Amino acid sequence: MKIFNLNNKSAFYALLMLVCNGFWGCITIPNRFSVIAPGYWRAELQLDDKTIAPNRLPSNAFEKINVRFEEATGGALPFLMEVKYMNDTAFTIELINASERILVKSDEISFGRDRKTGKDTLMIRFPIYDSYIKAIYNEKVMEGDWVVPAKKLSIPFVAHNGQNHRFTTLAKKPKADLTGAWETTFGVGDSIPEKAIGEFKQTGNQLTGTFRTETGDYRFLEGEIQADKVYLSCFDAAHAFLFEAKWHVGDTLTGIFRSGRSAKSIWTAVRNKNFQLRQADSLTFLKPGYKTLDFKFKTPEGAEISPNAPEYQGKVKIIQIMGSWCPNCKDESRFLVGYLRDNPSIPVAVIGLAFERSPESAQEQIKTYRAKMNIPYAIAIAGTSTNKEEAAKALPALNHVMAYPTTIFMDKKGVVRKIHTGFDGPATTEYPKFVREFDVFVKQLANEK
Repeated sequence: MKIFNLNNKSAFYALLMLVCNGFWGCITIPNRFSVIAPGYWRAELQLDDKTIAPNRLPSNAFEKINVRFEEATGGALPFLMEVKYMNDTAFTIELINASERILVKSDEISFGRDRKTGKDTLMIRFPIYDSYIKAIYNEKVMEGDWVVPAKKLSIPFVAHNGQNHRFTTLAKKPKADLTGAWETTFGVGDSIPEKAIGEFKQTGNQLTGTFRTETGDYRFLEGEIQADKVYLSCFDAAHAFLFEAKWHVGDTLTGIFRSGRSAKSIWTAVRNKNFQLRQADSLTFLKPGYKTLDFKFKTPEGAEISPNAPEYQGKVKIIQIMGSWCPNCKDESRFLVGYLRDNPSIPVAVIGLAFERSPESAQEQIKTYRAKMNIPYAIAIAGTSTNKEEAAKALPALNHVMAYPTTIFMDKKGVVRKIHTGFDGPATTEYPKFVREFDVFVKQLANEK
């Protein structure tokens, strides 16, 4: 056996290092925080399988537009979160998309050792949309999946603490200022392309905005422009949107739009402040021979709802065709809740007609939706499919159901006076106009004899 000579300095230090390494190797240094670190987190949803090449689409869309997006990771949809501790063990998480912050309360977050895997696991629930993020974690990293059970959808998720850039830390000089309105076409080359209006605001490399369509808007988009490449994204726990495009001389854009892992399409845009969509009040109407809307549906509690019920007589009735899974419907519901609160003297009532994704979860989803949104009006379950043709069958007086939400205005006598398709929410420039026109029209109906 070799004996260390402690009179020899080299041998002494070698022995000291050996002892120290053995000592520290037996100790696990705990996190400075009870679960995950506070502050900003940069998250990504991985839209492409790692086993296939980045940007590979069944339609060869990237090849068709002949554009590569080198500044950002192919197939990665980024978004930001902020973790805020209320005490040593309770914290909230906010999803950040431009000016919108979506709060996940502490009672919607759980954590601990997963018995099956033996790993520290975090659950972030989004009960209104019936989706969740499940991830293993340490202080600085989360890795797992975003899951939507009703759609049988699972998308890989990863997040890192201490990062607050969305797409990239690059700052390539923009070749254009995209601020303004853009005439947009989604589904270029498809049998039925969709028209939209892109509304953008650019400050340096930073870009925010949305797209308005005849069925609703794409909510709060945030991203950047790097040289001639454009990047925008949004994750709101219901939808995962990713837009990539190239700016061309002549003020045009050509790019790819991705919604989750399956929906992919080519889109183009040209600057055009004069382009208009069709009027929202002209798209859905009553079939010939109808003047009113009659229905009987039940709430999750079993109460039958009909616009002809005594409690609705002598009131303006607003029928909201919606779904708990729909962010535009959530925006409209929040508006309606505020309107009823701020105008208690107006004889107006709201009836929600929900078309849900699953017959198994529909009742609980509506109960949760009403509770989380503090909705005072009744919501009946009109269908357990989001298929618009099925919704039209449930309401046969309508020519079709084109969008969620669709809002039907009935006067105090029960006559349908207007049907509004879609919703321009607070992310759009049209939202203030909608608020004004809604107020004027409802008061007009309320003041009629």
